[in-house]
Amino acid sequence: MESIILVITTANSEELAVKIAETLVQRGFAACVNIIKKIRSIYRFKGEVWDDEEFLLLIKTRESLKGEVEEAIKEVHTYELPEILVIKLSDSEPKFQQWILDCTVSRF
Repeated sequence: MESIILVITTANSEELAVKIAETLVQRGFAACVNIIKKIRSIYRFKGEVWDDEEFLLLIKTRESLKGEVEEAIKEVHTYELPEILVIKLSDSEPKFQQWILDCTVSRF
């Protein structure tokens, strides 16, 4: 069975978070995207420390769609440098894993 991954990104508004999520699910690049509201991010960018409210997206997809997910995020995102973290899942409930595979576009 193909491996699944969890892709993490953030957005500066709920509207943008929803737009990213809808784009990924509608294109078949993600089975599900969870949006966690109002996280606080403290980070360094261009020599300054920032303290911002953001929305966290947890994107579940198949490993073979990693490139498509990354490109779609960059296409829709408003950040100059969007956070895109990819975690390969070493274990998951088999029926849930199959559901993710069934809901996403196969590249094989």
